[in-house]
Amino acid sequence: MAINLQKGQRENINAPKFTIGLGWDTNSSSTGSAFDLDASIFILNDQKKLVSDENFVFYNNLVSPDGAVEHTGDNLTGDGDGDDEQVKIDLTKIDSKVSEICIVVTIHEAETRRQNFGQVRNSFIRIFDAVTNEVILKYELEEDFSIETAVEFGRIYKRENQWKFEAVGVGMKGGLQDYLNKYQ
Repeated sequence: MAINLQKGQRENINAPKFTIGLGWDTNSSSTGSAFDLDASIFILNDQKKLVSDENFVFYNNLVSPDGAVEHTGDNLTGDGDGDDEQVKIDLTKIDSKVSEICIVVTIHEAETRRQNFGQVRNSFIRIFDAVTNEVILKYELEEDFSIETAVEFGRIYKRENQWKFEAVGVGMKGGLQDYLNKYQ
């Protein structure tokens, strides 16, 4: 049975291979433009910096150098139910330098299109076992991010040889560039 997390809550991930599913609905009528939300993964070392530039996994770099993180591709509309984008994780392949995996969702061309996360609803992140498809945990973002164009949904981190997930739910106004600046 899935564990529904609240912001700040942490939970063990007891599966070596799992998939991160991200979903959202948008109110495109509010801006007249379609929304394009993008999932990005920052694979970090102990200093909370990218292990290398190639450890930034997103729609233009779908697989990490060690093969442990694979983005399944960009969903340009977010239409339909269920996961809008997915990222597959195989902890058996993870580079020993990795201590954290940060999951961020940004709005593509948010400033130009005058879009923000206040116009996004039903946002969630879920983690499910890649072998059994059983949902391990789910976190639904309930905050109103009315000026933010990027949100860190959660992070997976290693503590005492155990991988855990933390429901973060923190937004930034500067979009993807703010996260690149933070983690490079």
